[in-house]
Amino acid sequence: MKKLIIGTRGSDLALWQANYIKDRLAEIGVEAELKIIKTQGDKILNLRLDKLEGKGFFTKELEEELLGGTIDLAVHSHKDLPTNHPEGLIIAAVPQREDPSELLLILKDCVDIGHKLSLKTGAMVGTSSNRRKAQLLALRPDLNVEDLRGNVPTRIGKLRDEDYDAILLAKAGVNRLNIDLSEFHVEVIDTTELVPSPAQGALGIQIRESDTELFQLLQQINDPATAEEIAVERKVLNLFEGGCHMPLGCYCKKDNGMFEVWTSKAETDEDFPDRLFHRVESLDGLAEKIVAQYSAERKLPARVFITREIGEHSYFRRALEKHRIEIEARSLIRTFPIVHVLDPFYLKNLDWIFFSSRNSVEYFFNLKPVMSKKIKFGVAGRGSEDALRRAGHLADYVGEGGDIEEVAEAFAELAEGETVMFPRAQDSLLTIQKALKESTKVVDLPIYETTLVDEIDPSNADVLIFTSPSNVDAYFADNLLDPGQQVIAIGNSTGKKFDEMGVKYILPYSPDEIGLAEAVFGIEIK
Repeated sequence: MKKLIIGTRGSDLALWQANYIKDRLAEIGVEAELKIIKTQGDKILNLRLDKLEGKGFFTKELEEELLGGTIDLAVHSHKDLPTNHPEGLIIAAVPQREDPSELLLILKDCVDIGHKLSLKTGAMVGTSSNRRKAQLLALRPDLNVEDLRGNVPTRIGKLRDEDYDAILLAKAGVNRLNIDLSEFHVEVIDTTELVPSPAQGALGIQIRESDTELFQLLQQINDPATAEEIAVERKVLNLFEGGCHMPLGCYCKKDNGMFEVWTSKAETDEDFPDRLFHRVESLDGLAEKIVAQYSAERKLPARVFITREIGEHSYFRRALEKHRIEIEARSLIRTFPIVHVLDPFYLKNLDWIFFSSRNSVEYFFNLKPVMSKKIKFGVAGRGSEDALRRAGHLADYVGEGGDIEEVAEAFAELAEGETVMFPRAQDSLLTIQKALKESTKVVDLPIYETTLVDEIDPSNADVLIFTSPSNVDAYFADNLLDPGQQVIAIGNSTGKKFDEMGVKYILPYSPDEIGLAEAVFGIEIK
């Protein structure tokens, strides 16, 4: 085959991407050279992209040269592509996706680990993405989010010059450019917490539809799994008729043979986003189902009961109150400390302290422990992580998802051969402890006990959310489910109680307020 000409923008990231494809082509014996093409998005630097007319600010000129025959292929950040390609052009290949998470870079004197995302109250955060802004303000409504333009090094330079307290960037771009971030505090925001843009982290290789020989050649660098995952993300974007500036996040990944798909959509960059989570065997019809679930005609629950006190400004409360969903919040258990003084001997030779609940964090730090600086902290989920932050510490391991067995397995690998303390409820199930390797030493510390509230009144809410196995026991000691009531179990251990009772329930992906909000928004009342 003749020497190919790759069309690319001239930014550092675009050149990295084009050179990456050039190197991949070289691996299969194809020679290529780069042609740098300036796009509208590169020329207009003083306006927000969502204020400009039309679409394809970073792709149109590349596509015109492809159609004109002056280049043979164009390499794009897939998320920048309009969902409808110009006639005569196709995406021929999608290489394996880079990590689609977000990076939050924070000036070190603006860090406050006691707050979610480690940002001080009222911090100014730079981003040009409506999607990032809407989701960031949902997590931290106190923040000030300001527009930020420029390529990746330019944006980081603006943070270095202290134009902002922090900036949000795609992790993929920073990874690809191998940028030294040691001068900043860096927080990786997981895809389950801030849902990425459709196709974030993926590249798209665009060619002329008539170049069938080139299409066949490029299949050698195509990753079918990535292509399948981003196809559903892009289809959701297309069905919403939204460009890359719509406050829409959609992310799909395959795990243990099942597709897991998160969607976040807001009306504006300051609107609280609605979120959905789906776990399905097949992606057929899923994009259409997701879009239908955002219909204004769909009937949501009118009232939700939850066995936990809910803060006035909490994520869960704001997510439900947006749709005028009434919340009936009351804990059905009481907790009491059973350790009042902590012997320093217990803390002397620890490598890890692992917390499986918010209560265990709070009761442990109420004992005012004196700990070595080398101690690492593990938590079962984001609720425990937030409690640990309020105690002034960052987690070194955070369990992901609602499957406590998977969390246990991952932590067991991490803590192999080390010493781990478990501050816990007296009646806890010890799931993490049971999964540890034989070489791992356990320091067991029951520090609080739970008792059930007597004579609990039933709730007539449309949805009942149970946040622990004890709360299930307390409620159903006196009550039965009403016909039509739906049940959400915060995690697997709570769900097992319903398995024993033969009660169907919804299991959120993550056992925290975001996961619960996703589960409630996914329910339609018939």
